[in-house]
Amino acid sequence: MTVIVNPDALAQKQIFLILASPGNIRERNIQIIKELSALGYHSAVITTNFPYSILKKLYEQSGVDLTKVSFVDAVTRNSIGSVENVPGVVRYINNPANLTDMGIAVTEMLKEHQGQKVCILYDSISTMLIYLSSPNISKFIHFVTNKLRLMDISGVFLAVEKGLDPMLMTQLTTFVDSVVDTG
Repeated sequence: MTVIVNPDALAQKQIFLILASPGNIRERNIQIIKELSALGYHSAVITTNFPYSILKKLYEQSGVDLTKVSFVDAVTRNSIGSVENVPGVVRYINNPANLTDMGIAVTEMLKEHQGQKVCILYDSISTMLIYLSSPNISKFIHFVTNKLRLMDISGVFLAVEKGLDPMLMTQLTTFVDSVVDTG
């Protein structure tokens, strides 16, 4: 299987935009987590696409060591209501449109793993378009990429190919170091 995230670029704390076909987005998420884990990274997954409970099962079935993965889940509370955070494992926010809570949760999660090799995986920018306008998503991704750079942390943003409007795609391309179209 082809490597999605270049290990040398990852070691240089680069930020990636990974594009996948709608039918492959789940597989790309799993493959990226497996690659990061194999390279000794702790993965901080921010999910607006799949609930934590689903990703946990998918990762377990794929042999991912869940002690090397933390989650910010932006969909479960929006779908079923109240659920409790599990320190060091999962933080729930109310919905994908709540960028303030998402930013706080990401910052807190990154602080928990300070001193470790950490890479953030944001799944998915395309799903956020259901909840937010392209300009708001662009501002948020710009905030997150700058935070990652200042904290010297690698990042991966996952999106559906051809699922972003041209202006958003142009802006995202300027925020990241590399765009990888995986089909």
